Amino acid sequence: MKLTKLLHLLFAFTLLLGIVSCSSDNTIEEQEIFYGNGFLIANEGSYGKPEADVTFVSADLSLKQDNIFAFNNSGSKLGDVLQMIAFNGENAYLLLNNSNRIQIANRSNFKANGQITAELNSPRYMAFANNNIYVTNDKYMGDKYVSIYRVSDRSFIKKIAFTDAAERIVEAGNNIFVQNASFGFGNKITYINTSTNEVQSTITLPAGNINKIISSNQNVYAIAADAANSYIYQISSTGSITKTTTLTGIADAKNLEISNGKFYFTSGKKVYGMDMSATTAPSSPLFTVANSVDDYSALYGFSVINDKIFTSDSNGFTQDSKIVIYNTSGAVIKSFTSGIGSNSVYPN
Repeated sequence: MKLTKLLHLLFAFTLLLGIVSCSSDNTIEEQEIFYGNGFLIANEGSYGKPEADVTFVSADLSLKQDNIFAFNNSGSKLGDVLQMIAFNGENAYLLLNNSNRIQIANRSNFKANGQITAELNSPRYMAFANNNIYVTNDKYMGDKYVSIYRVSDRSFIKKIAFTDAAERIVEAGNNIFVQNASFGFGNKITYINTSTNEVQSTITLPAGNINKIISSNQNVYAIAADAANSYIYQISSTGSITKTTTLTGIADAKNLEISNGKFYFTSGKKVYGMDMSATTAPSSPLFTVANSVDDYSALYGFSVINDKIFTSDSNGFTQDSKIVIYNTSGAVIKSFTSGIGSNSVYPN
């Protein structure tokens, strides 16, 4: 594996736990690298090709290593379309949409230690609750359902079928919430009681189509939009809408994130931030990202972790993504390339 210039101090870096030897072309030949206390970037790869993998970046942003799954598993390909990464205990769960597989690896050394393949058909997202794994599946023009597995032995338990989209899925208060909306169409969220693994209720948002749901501090937050305005809904862990923040004049807001008591979201190429307690929309964005080869690529990935705002330009999936990290004032902290189709950043 070739290391970028960002890694020229790799061998002095304290994350190296074992013996490292390197040749003149900066190839790591033998290693034991600790991937905790940093960030993991999910790289989808091109659809239909086994190009998916993960990039590691250290917490201080001084070290980067690409393709860490292949690197730590004898060159094995991760698969096709890494949709997301989730964590439970010592493991990272890598959901591969077009490979119909969840690859499991130790989150510290990224050695593979199992996988889930049963009852997966175009899986989208996953969440953990009550010692189970809940996975949304949404086949184009096909079945839509949540498949449920035991964490302990990864065995399949049951399916919950849907007629609407089965997209993002989050946990709050040990209950599961499913976003029944995709690609800006749909205004419903399904609440699943994890004690019975049955649908408890359906929440219908009063305005806007849902672009994303997330969970924070035992609440669910949904960002929705119509042609003129956008809305952030706070939903309790028992399925009640408890607060609505109207983003007047901001159309098609999406990519909602929460960090240190603030909402962050995007509209077009603009990135906004506001206090969660605010009652009015911000008057101006924190920053606007640069143009890309197309509008779809410019903000393909957006994550906010500990007041670092990570953006990804996917470059039309024709070359490596460009990651730009900003502070909460909108100033650039760091930029570098990652893999094909970088869609999310996760703390590890």
